[in-house]
Amino acid sequence: MSAIQDDSKNEPIGVLFALHKGFDTLDFTGPYEVLASALHDSKNPDSKAFKISTAGDDSAVTSAQGLTVRADMDWEDALDRLDEFDVLVVPGGGSDAVLRANAQPQALVKAYAEMQQQDPSHERTLFSVCTGALFLAQAGVLQGLAATTHPDFYTKLEIVCAEAARGGRGERTDVMEERYVVNNARFELGENWDENPFIMDRKAKAGETARRKSAARKGSDAWRMSRRRESVVKRAALPLGGLRVLTSGGVTAGIDAALYLVAALVSFEAALERARVLQFSWSKGVTVEGIDV
Repeated sequence: MSAIQDDSKNEPIGVLFALHKGFDTLDFTGPYEVLASALHDSKNPDSKAFKISTAGDDSAVTSAQGLTVRADMDWEDALDRLDEFDVLVVPGGGSDAVLRANAQPQALVKAYAEMQQQDPSHERTLFSVCTGALFLAQAGVLQGLAATTHPDFYTKLEIVCAEAARGGRGERTDVMEERYVVNNARFELGENWDENPFIMDRKAKAGETARRKSAARKGSDAWRMSRRRESVVKRAALPLGGLRVLTSGGVTAGIDAALYLVAALVSFEAALERARVLQFSWSKGVTVEGIDV
C-alpha cells in the first residue's frame, strides 16, 4: 500500500533504488543515508519516514568503485511490485553501457511514469542522481520538462533528450545548471530564502529571484491536503500525470535533492535535522512547475 493512501498513521514511505552494474557509489549512498535516517519525530528513533528497497540485475550489484550491494529484488520482481513504491531513485554512473544497450533501469522508469499517468491520485516521485538523468532522458520521461545532471554531462543530456524528442512527442527538455531541478512540485514551505527549499522558479525575470506565495502547509499535513479533489484534477492535467520528477546534479548534489524530498514528504524540520546530523550544508535547487501556486 502506498504511504500516500494512509498518511494519517505516518507509515514509512516506500522507496526503491534502481541499481545497475557500475552505478556510482555516492549517487546511491548519499541519498540512501539521508532517506534511511529521516524521522517523522526527531525524538522517536522508531518513527522512520522511509522504507528502502533495492533492485538490480543480480542478487549482488557492484558499483564503479567496487562496492557490492545486496539487491532485495531483480528487475522482474521490481516491475511486479512497482505500485508499492512512492519514490523511485535512479543513481548514475556507468551510463554509456546502459545507454548503448537501452538496458535497465529504462523499462522500470517507463513503467513507473506510465503507472502515475494511469493513476494520478497517488503522489509519486521519480528521482535521478547525477548521470541517472541520462536514463530518464532515454526513457522519454523528460520531454517537456526541465532537468539537470553532472556539469560534465550537460551537453550529453541535451543530445539524449533531443534524440528522445525526435522519437517521441517532439517536446524539448530544458537542461538547467542547478544543484537539483523539481518538476510538478507539491507544497511550498515558508517564504524566506533561508527557510524555503522550494523558492526558485525558472520563470523569474532577469535579475530577479522568483518567490511563490507559500501555502504554508508542512509534512504530513501537505500529504493529507494533497488528496483534495481539486489537487488530483490539477495533478492529472500535468505532464506524466503529475509525477514529481526530481533530477540532481553530480554526486553530492544528490544529497541536496534528497534533503528536498524529506522536506516535501515529511517536514522541513526533518530535513534540517538530517542536514545538521550529517554536518552537511544544504544547497537549494529550483522548482520549475507546481500544482499549488
